[in-house]
Amino acid sequence: MSKKTVTELLAKADIKTNGKRPWDIRVLDDRFYDQVLANGSLGAGESYMEGWWECDQLDQMIERALRSKTDQELFSWRLLIDAAKAKLSNPQARWRSFRNASHHYDIGDDLYQPMLGKYMVYSCAYWKGVSRLEDAQEQKMELICKKIGLKKGMSLLDIGCGWGVFAKYVAAKYKVNVLGITVSKNQFKFATQLCENLPVEIRLQDYRDLQEKFDRIVSIGMFEHVGYKNYAQYMKVVHRCLKRDGLFLLQTIGNNRSKKQIEPWIQRYIFPNAMLPSIQQIGSASEGNFVMEDWHNFGPDYDK
Repeated sequence: MSKKTVTELLAKADIKTNGKRPWDIRVLDDRFYDQVLANGSLGAGESYMEGWWECDQLDQMIERALRSKTDQELFSWRLLIDAAKAKLSNPQARWRSFRNASHHYDIGDDLYQPMLGKYMVYSCAYWKGVSRLEDAQEQKMELICKKIGLKKGMSLLDIGCGWGVFAKYVAAKYKVNVLGITVSKNQFKFATQLCENLPVEIRLQDYRDLQEKFDRIVSIGMFEHVGYKNYAQYMKVVHRCLKRDGLFLLQTIGNNRSKKQIEPWIQRYIFPNAMLPSIQQIGSASEGNFVMEDWHNFGPDYDK
């Protein structure tokens, strides 16, 4: 029964079991069908880890599954539990923030340094007119500086400063004073050493505890960890810390739909308690705090 149901669902996405096209899947263990039917996308991912199925072009297969909304039809009991948890609790509460960060960012730079390259910038690079990762990341950092009109002597707050590369870049090139905050002990240590002898302070601090005023504030790839219950508070904190004529730039991965929990696979294995905001959620949280001056989508660059 599960084999027939899963096969029919995949066929709606133009994905065949044991087909010969790059995006077709080859089932090596029939337990795959029960796992997918019971646990949805999480079951699909875990059964792949177990070697129960394979595919030559996973990205093409997943793209077809998402376009046909196959993932939504595989609505499992685990999704119901996750939805209930998201509604009843605050997974991104202050006391959880350090633990969430540790799970992902404190696992060792021996993974991140080869993956992220010279600049150790985790957020999406900007590939317009360039072909190397280093150039694309430097171009992205420079784009941010131009958008916020960074000038010598300004004060800048970097919320979720990562390994401190942007703080170092702007302090060295633009001669600005930078405060970078992170809730990752590993990133705090790395960034502190990286920015030594520059006008940069790195703190191990939750954004909710910020009180100082700044000319410019940036948040580059951190908003994904804030959570929908905290979006309004986040914007109020930024507004509180921004000088009257200041500018705030937010870079985040976005979602085309407003959701209150993340995809189960990402929740368990990649970003525990993370969440991708929609345009509506960002706009609602910003209302009454900021005037939107610019919206720039370069999401397809993330694929590279």
